[in-house]
Order: sequence, then C-alpha cells, then structure tokens
Amino acid sequence: MQVFRENSDMFRLLAEGVSEGIIVVNNKQQIVATNSATDQMFGYAKEELVGQSLNILIPSKYHHAHGGHFKDFLAKSGKRKMAEGRELYGARKNGEEFPIEAGLNPFPLSGSTYIMALVMDVSSRKAIEEDLKLKSKALSSAINGIIITDAQQEDNPVVYVNSAFEELTGYAREEILNRNLRFLQGEDRNQKSIEELRNAVKNGESCEVEIRNYRKDGTLWWNKLSITPLKDSNNSVTHFIGIQNDITERIEAEEERNHWNKIFEESLNEIYVLDAKTLRFISANQGAQNNLGYSLQELQQLTPLDLKPEYNKASFKKLIAPLYSKDRGKVQFETIHLRKDGSTYPIEVHFQISSIGNKSVIISIILDITDRKNYTERLERTVEERTKQLRQALEKEKELNELKTRFLSLVSHEFKTPLSSILTSTTLLTKYTQEEQQPKRDKHISTIRNKVKYLDNILNDFLSIERLETGKVKYNLVEFPLSKIINQVIYDANLLLKTGQTINYPENIDDVMITFDEKIFELVLSNLIHNAIKYSPENTKIDIQVKETGYALQLKVIDQGIGIPKEEQKFIFNRYFRANNALLNQGTGIGLNIAKQHLENLGGNITFESEENKGSTFTIEIPIIVEEKVNT
Repeated sequence: MQVFRENSDMFRLLAEGVSEGIIVVNNKQQIVATNSATDQMFGYAKEELVGQSLNILIPSKYHHAHGGHFKDFLAKSGKRKMAEGRELYGARKNGEEFPIEAGLNPFPLSGSTYIMALVMDVSSRKAIEEDLKLKSKALSSAINGIIITDAQQEDNPVVYVNSAFEELTGYAREEILNRNLRFLQGEDRNQKSIEELRNAVKNGESCEVEIRNYRKDGTLWWNKLSITPLKDSNNSVTHFIGIQNDITERIEAEEERNHWNKIFEESLNEIYVLDAKTLRFISANQGAQNNLGYSLQELQQLTPLDLKPEYNKASFKKLIAPLYSKDRGKVQFETIHLRKDGSTYPIEVHFQISSIGNKSVIISIILDITDRKNYTERLERTVEERTKQLRQALEKEKELNELKTRFLSLVSHEFKTPLSSILTSTTLLTKYTQEEQQPKRDKHISTIRNKVKYLDNILNDFLSIERLETGKVKYNLVEFPLSKIINQVIYDANLLLKTGQTINYPENIDDVMITFDEKIFELVLSNLIHNAIKYSPENTKIDIQVKETGYALQLKVIDQGIGIPKEEQKFIFNRYFRANNALLNQGTGIGLNIAKQHLENLGGNITFESEENKGSTFTIEIPIIVEEKVNT
C-alpha cells in the first residue's frame, strides 16, 4: 500500500478525469485507492474507503462466493468483465444495493500485483430496460392488433407486430414484417377510407378509419384502424403505431338493422310497436300512418283501444292475456280499424311479445283484409244464389256443390300464401348483392324452393284424385324395412316441428319387414305426421306406435292437438272437407281422402279416434300379405 501511496498523485490525476468509478485493490482484496466518482457512487467521504476490504462494497449475501471468484481471476490474470453472464450488485454505505457493471484489469507495480476495477452505476439503464420490457409485454398481450411501421423506410414497412394481430389476420409474423399493410385490402382498393388513410400518413397525422380488410383465408372483416405518428427530437415522423379493432359484428348488425328498418318503413302492411305495460304506441311504420291518417306523433298519444271500437279495456286485455302469461307466442284475430276521419275497414291482427333492451314491447302487424272480405261476401252471395236454384236437387248434388265451393276457397287460399312468400323472397333476393350476403340469399332461395315444393305437392294431390277416379293408379309392391320409411318421414317432419314439439320414435321395429307400395306408404304416413304437427300446439309430443297382429301391421299416430269436433267426425275422410276448428291452418282437405282410397285399394284401412282440444289417434292397418294389384 505504501508503494501505491507514493504514486497516488499520478493516479488521482488520471482517475479524476473519468466519470466512471475507479477502485484499485491489492492481491489481498484491500482497497488502496478510489477516485471521487467511486466515493460519490458508494456514498463515502474522500479517502474513507482506502484500507478497507473490498467486501465493504459488495452485498453481504455475495461475500461467500466472492473470495473464490477473486482467486480465479488472479490465477488466470488478464483483462475481463466482472461477473460476466450474471447480474452484479454493489452496496452503498447506507446498505442500499444497486446494479453495477465492472471491468477488471490487473497490473504490476514495484513487484506487486494490483487490480483496477472500472465501475459503472447502471440503475437508470436497468430501469429503462425494465420499462421497455413491460411495455413490450403489454403490446404483445394486448387484445387489439398492434403494428409499428417505419416511416423513414421506403413504402412504410411493418417493423413490429403483436400476436393479437397475427390471430386477427391469420398471417404469421414473418409474413407481415417488412411489408406495407395494404396487402390486407386485397383487390378491394376502391374505399373512401383508404384515401383518408393515405393522406394522414403522407401528412404525418393521426387518423381513425373503418376499412374492409381480408384475412389470409380470404374472409372479409371490418377493421377500425387508428394510426398515430411518432416523432423524434427534430419533430420528424419516424414511425406510425397502428391499432386494429375487429368491428365486423357491429357493422353486420348495423346493416341488418338498416335492412329491417327499410322493410319496416316500406311495408304496405301496418306495423306497430307498443309499450307492453301502458299499451301506448312507441312506433308505427309509414304504411300504418297512411292507412289510418294519423302522424307518428299523434299515434304515440293513443293505444289500440282508440283504433278498435269493437273492444273495451277489459275485453282487449283478456284477448292479449295469453301473451303476458306466455301461454301463446302469438295472438291473431280479426276486427275493424277506425281511421282518423271516422271511416272503418276490416283487418287481421297479429300480436307478438318482444323486447327492446330491458323494455317489454308488443309487435303488431295489421293486414287490411277489405279485398278478402269483399271476395268472401261475393262468394257467399254466389253460393246463396246457387243454393236457392238447387233446392229441389238431390242431396247428393247439394253436397257436391258444397265440395266445389270448399275447393275453390281452399285453392285460392293455399296457392295465394306460398305465392306471396315466393314473391317476397324474390324481391328480397335483389337486395343482397354482396358476396358476404350469400347466406341470406340461400335462406330466401330455400324459402322459394320449399314453397314451390308445397305447391307441387298440392298439384300432385289433385292429380292423384284424377288417377284414382279414372283407375290409372299403378301400384308397385316390394318388400322393404318399415324403419326405412319411418326414418325418412320423421327426418323430413323435423323441419316442420313447432317450438317444443317432439316425435317419439316407435320401439322394436328394426327387424320389421313389410310388403307394400313404398311410395304410397310414405305418402300416407307423411300426411298423418304433418297433420299431427300442424294441428298440435307448441311443446307437445307426437307418438308413433307399431304393433303386429296375426294378419296385419298396425301403425298409430297419436297427437295432443285440437282434435276433431264430434259432430264433424263423420265427414273427416270426405274430399275437401276441413273441420271448423282447422280453417285457420293451411290445408286442402284432400290428404286423408287420398290416403284412405290408396289403403283400401291395397287391402288396408285407416280409422281414428278424436276428442276436441285433447287430440287424435289415427290408425292404419295393412295386411301382412298384399295381393298384387297392377291397376285399380
């Protein structure tokens, strides 16, 4: 130490000229010299460290290992970085630990070896690094897609992308980096928002746009993109941060809402929204305002009772009570509407409960049935006149005329409804022109296909009657599994089930084989299952039971529907006959008639038991062995 003191003036001259801390120790780890930067860094007074053990500057928890490291360094000698590959900490006089970096350099002096350590306090740098790590982690784990582009490179390429952006677009990081983000637009470049985005980038400004982008698999998604420029100390834009937010669901919901709003306003029928609690009108479309002569503001001061003179408050509440008790999903009835000018017109009313947010509302669709009423009245007058002319005719002829009248009325009704649906779907198809609207086009195409199939079935029924009457029916008797037809009929019927309806599959039929006309058996069973669905309310079950007797196969279809009034049961297999309690449902009244004739032609039979408002059981029996019948 004495030797080093003799050269201390030269050391101080050199050491005080650097900003890093300098510590010189002998081979016994005794501090022989420090500069002022070291004293200040560790919190000691000038010369206070000289003569102390180096351990005074090292946290106590590292003392046990430091001696070994020091011996290794002396043995290997040479310059090197201290604690390379490990974190290194110093200890201030007040006990505070802080991160440091140190370089070691041995040197000889007067026959002794000394080690000079160049020490730097890296607390500030470590804090900055931790802050950067935290921010980088936050960017990587953000749920929004985040990218950073380099504005100083040509074409503003992406230099950072987080995992959320990869997941959002379907592209991997290596497919995104060093590219301009315009590739997400595909060929869809003619967007007003793209020009706005270009101008913002060109002018180094922030902006927020909604833009159509395309994922790697080609699917469209709507991107709410926010960009923010980053500037250096010279106020030059160096980078842009882009935050991507997938708003596809919101855009599609808005488009759907706008579409239905357009239908709501353009419909010629009257459409109302009522407060379910007060029954005051909340909204009414233009068709309602035109038909009634009231403005929307005037209607909002009224309730349905002001428009329906046939009802008082008590009778009207009783009418719609099933909606509130949820016994029925819809209430339908006919009445008259009172216009502002005092005139009236007949209407068909459809009420359905719904909600807007947390508010319960009633949706009301009103059909003006003036033409229908006039037609019915004219038809009734015609029937009355014809009836007077044919009073003396035979009762059989009278029944025939009644059947013809039913036929005309039913055909008019049964063709008009599906044709209206076809026309509506055809009109709506022209509104869906975008590629992403294909599911909506498919939906309406399916509606058209189903309605055409329904009309085709009606025509086939009429043709079946003609063939039965002229004896042109040819039967094809084959052996087939009973389960084959039952499976097919139930599969098709499932598409027609109302809410909560179920069909109970018969047990133990997998091995049952029958010889019969396969198409006729399917026609008969489909007719019975479809009737059971049509004339049964929601949340009911339909049972199919199969039983083999000694000479016949017996199949029952049991429903919990509206049943058949006792006084009308004798007419149920008559052509075109429909019970009074079934007139509001679609049907031609010829299905059971055709089924009965086919079964009887093939040696089978159909019977039923029914109780009004409790349900019906239809039983078909076919012989085990059917005689071959080419013509009937």
